[in-house]
Amino acid sequence: MPLPSPMSSNDVSAAIAVTRFGLGARPGELARVARDPRGWLLDQIRPAGADQPQVGGESSAARIQAFRAYQTERREMRRGEAGEDAPGRDPVQIAARMLREGTAVDFLARARLAATTHAGFRERWALFWANHFTVSAVKLVTATVAGPFEQEAIRPRVFGRFEDLLIASTMHPAMLLYLDQAQSVGPGSRAAAMLSRRPRPNGGGGLNENLAREILELHTVGVDGGYSQADVTEFARALTGWSVGGLREAEDRQGRFVFRVATHEPGARKVMGRTYRDGEAMQAGGILKDLAAHPATARHLARKIARHFVADDPPPALVSRLEAAWTASGGDLAAVARALVEAPEAWDPTPAKFKTPYEFLISSWRAIGGQPGAIEHLAPPLNALGQRPFSAPSPKGWDETAATWAAPDAVIKRMTWAEDFSAVVAGELDPNTIARDALGARLSEPVRAAVARAESRQEALSILLMSPEFQRR
Repeated sequence: MPLPSPMSSNDVSAAIAVTRFGLGARPGELARVARDPRGWLLDQIRPAGADQPQVGGESSAARIQAFRAYQTERREMRRGEAGEDAPGRDPVQIAARMLREGTAVDFLARARLAATTHAGFRERWALFWANHFTVSAVKLVTATVAGPFEQEAIRPRVFGRFEDLLIASTMHPAMLLYLDQAQSVGPGSRAAAMLSRRPRPNGGGGLNENLAREILELHTVGVDGGYSQADVTEFARALTGWSVGGLREAEDRQGRFVFRVATHEPGARKVMGRTYRDGEAMQAGGILKDLAAHPATARHLARKIARHFVADDPPPALVSRLEAAWTASGGDLAAVARALVEAPEAWDPTPAKFKTPYEFLISSWRAIGGQPGAIEHLAPPLNALGQRPFSAPSPKGWDETAATWAAPDAVIKRMTWAEDFSAVVAGELDPNTIARDALGARLSEPVRAAVARAESRQEALSILLMSPEFQRR
């Protein structure tokens, strides 16, 4: 057997580019990337944003309208205004069908894009921002719009200005519904005065601070950004009026962002030392623009990007480079992405990141040159591994540190999935070739030998997928 040719520095860089910056190598990809690893990454940065999953194109507005129609029907059934035995009108069946035909389709399309894309860095960059601005399917209404939210608010803007991404994600109906902003009422507003005369039977109708708090703590300046509880409350008051059109409104408002003057808290607001005159909808918009430009936002996001791409405890020099690029460009995310690619700290050959379950499954499909054919190939294993589709446990999004995903029980579950996956797909595949194509210069001699000596293709592929080199990026 001829000896393998020695690995060049470009081979090492290609392996880093595809497995750390991207989502894992597909057959033959490493050889193409090795010609110019950094150029391959930089070419993926484009003004048009990230690629879009191939779905039916149903908008968030249409999904919200359908969900609210379902809510109306359910209320009618509870009041006995519709026959309980009417075929197809069981609320549980309706909800299940909405989830199956909406959320499941969205997630499968997103995973198929990730498994097949030739622009792995661009897709990972989009997934980072989708997780940063989490809208979770923990509520039925947000389950139906989590996919459209990502497609409409996030993907088109991931290489634009952070200010635009922040405003678009905040104004999107999915975010307003997820964090209960749509029902927030200013205590001094006209609507509050009316509610005081005619209180709702189930309460509600007061000021909700959820969105304001998460924007400050998670989306912009960070928990150490210097804001106070008073800032949260003042920002929440400024956000009152930001809502979602209902079924009784004009069709062009249904399921879309609307500003309700009657629920807006009148008066000037002071947030983080700056005063904002009463400009109705523009008042909260002005606060968002200033938060996007705040130095603490640059620091917070620079560290978060470095932690996602390079290490759970990222090199301070890398964080400083990203912060400097952010500040110099005024939050131009394309400039920050280029700074990440060009930073020497990002090319340390030591794989310091442990893959999340989603990353593990996607990189496994990519390694064999395949893609999931049905949601059943994704949802059950992701549920078992603790990363239910579109269902981050809180507005913080999915945690990305090894401590969360590398516990012994979690690793055993990965091994079970790897064995089941290999039993189905191994077939006539050559695991030795897959190992070289998937890991390239990162393939160690012990793993190469273990794959080569396995008693079956199924066992060999399982060994590869569970190897430290494959589990880390």
